[in-house]
Amino acid sequence: MFRIKIPATSANLGPGFDCMGMALQLYNTITIEKNRPFRISLAGSYRDGIPADESNLVWRTMCHFWDLIHYPTPTLDLTFENCIPPARGLGSSSAAIVGGLVAANLIAGSPYTKLELLQVADALEGHPDNVTPALYGGVTLSVPTERGVLPRILVQSPNLKAVVTIPDTHLNTKRARGILAPEVHRKDAVFNISHASLLTEAFIREEYSLLKEGMRDALHQNQRASLIPGLLETLEAALQTGAYGAALSGSGPTLLALIPNSSKSDVPQSMVTTLRNHGINAESMVLEIDVNGASSSVTR
Repeated sequence: MFRIKIPATSANLGPGFDCMGMALQLYNTITIEKNRPFRISLAGSYRDGIPADESNLVWRTMCHFWDLIHYPTPTLDLTFENCIPPARGLGSSSAAIVGGLVAANLIAGSPYTKLELLQVADALEGHPDNVTPALYGGVTLSVPTERGVLPRILVQSPNLKAVVTIPDTHLNTKRARGILAPEVHRKDAVFNISHASLLTEAFIREEYSLLKEGMRDALHQNQRASLIPGLLETLEAALQTGAYGAALSGSGPTLLALIPNSSKSDVPQSMVTTLRNHGINAESMVLEIDVNGASSSVTR
């Protein structure tokens, strides 16, 4: 029996559009029994709308990998426990892709390194901001190069926690990306380059007072505000109640705030209340940063 655990992720972190992300201690789990008749079972908090047949994204990813390496498709009994909410900006599709690749690689005898798996995951997902932290853990930077994605871990275990405030509504990534203009103004590009650089320094030096400015963005958050009523006001409420910094999580609708590791915080309630004032119900969770990325274990 194989078990693979894959963390949720928060991408962009403000200005790091499509290249920065963070792994969180909220997990999907894949359990696999070999040499059994094919079956997919679903468990966990999020099962509605998840297919339990060959169209499942985890299974399709596993088959893609085996086709890639010319490995015969085995017969398996699979259980997918889904605790990452789908279509909320917490990397559920990346968790499925990364989990499927790690599982398929393990079953095939681990012919691919983690770096090689990242290249396959990036090709399937279309951008590496979620798949890199899902594989490596911590806070990551993904650099596109001629040879593929170069992953860098800015900090493995930052001394802070993440508040994820999850509205009771879905937001399709394709729709959230479609609202963005195909070109950006030079001043906005300069703004994001400088703020992403400041964000990088904040994590490397652990100078978290820089996160308030470092997590500001000019490329996507204001544009997506029309899709999430109260977005900007909720981020400001987080800052006013003690968050180091705050940003839209991925393409949303989840909102992310980073808070001190040691104290009780008013940030979660302030974010929930602000969204409620805009007619949106939400729940808020305080999560530790995942330091391992996707992990696997084998039991007999």
